[in-house]
Amino acid sequence: MLEHYEQALEQWIASVVSHGDDDALFACGYLQGHVAVVLSQLETLGDSSVDALVQKMTDCLALARQELNDTDYALVEQAWAQLQGNIITHV
Repeated sequence: MLEHYEQALEQWIASVVSHGDDDALFACGYLQGHVAVVLSQLETLGDSSVDALVQKMTDCLALARQELNDTDYALVEQAWAQLQGNIITHV
């Protein structure tokens, strides 16, 4: 299952790099690091369910909320919604 998440992430990144503006590239780069950490945690826990992925990313985004200003956080939140949709489509 983790391979599907990684493939969806790679495809999404490629799409953003090809078609995204500076804001989309920022959000993509920001999320890429968080998703990599979350996938590593899921692998360690042995839980690769979509629910576990979403919960871990929700936790990460709660921390991002503290790090980012409102505008940047909104970009990251929108980017996560797009990526989450891509992941669900691939599963």
